[in-house]
Amino acid sequence: MLTQTIIQHLDAVRKQKPLVVNITNYVVMNNTANALLAIGASPIMAHSQQELGEMMSFSGALVINIGTLDSAWTPRMIYAVEQANVNGKTVVLDPVGCGASQLRTETSREIARLAKKLIIRGNASEIIALAGEQAQSKGVDALDSSDTALGAARSLVSEYGASVVISGATDYVVFKEQVVKLNNGHEMMPYVTGMGCTLTALTGAFAAVGDDTGLAAAAVLGVVGEIAAEKSRGPGSLQMNLLDELYQLDSSVLTKRLKLQ
Repeated sequence: MLTQTIIQHLDAVRKQKPLVVNITNYVVMNNTANALLAIGASPIMAHSQQELGEMMSFSGALVINIGTLDSAWTPRMIYAVEQANVNGKTVVLDPVGCGASQLRTETSREIARLAKKLIIRGNASEIIALAGEQAQSKGVDALDSSDTALGAARSLVSEYGASVVISGATDYVVFKEQVVKLNNGHEMMPYVTGMGCTLTALTGAFAAVGDDTGLAAAAVLGVVGEIAAEKSRGPGSLQMNLLDELYQLDSSVLTKRLKLQ
């Protein structure tokens, strides 16, 4: 049943081609824009506060990624979330490096408190830190395993009314009704910068067509990452092959490959 729902959401993204507004970090803009295009969505990297109100009136969802956070970006992010609320749009928050600095932690929590319709996508250490627990991290890299963040994820679901995607060797999607465990992906994927950011951007595309859990994006990226890695000699070719597999993905491959509990 869940697999069929994921397939329906993939079909919807390709038919509707939703516009996804991204306030994201400089490191991954090209990667995430290409991933959104490959899956069938329409990305826009909008950072000017003067246009964000207008953008949120006709976009499908808002992605906030704090990877290259500074004082100039924070007010724009807050304003964009307010406009998403006004227009009834989902906010996808990637709290990059939450727990690594007070600035990142406080900004992440401010955005989470403000958003009325929220999906949080982070690694285990970011999820644990966002929930106010003690996390282990090295900059933006997680030192905690994804299963150790399940309690923190449940706390975030309760506190913010959010859905939470914990990405790692095993992915978990935690929402009010249940927890879904995904065992796709490949050990080569963390060697490509912004792989988690790509998942966040794809989560925005699926949110724009009605998936308020984050499950469809996690399932899709896990499957295509696994297939792409099998065809790749290393991280460079993985990045290229990942885009091709996003573009080629169909329901039969998803059904055959998806490892979901």
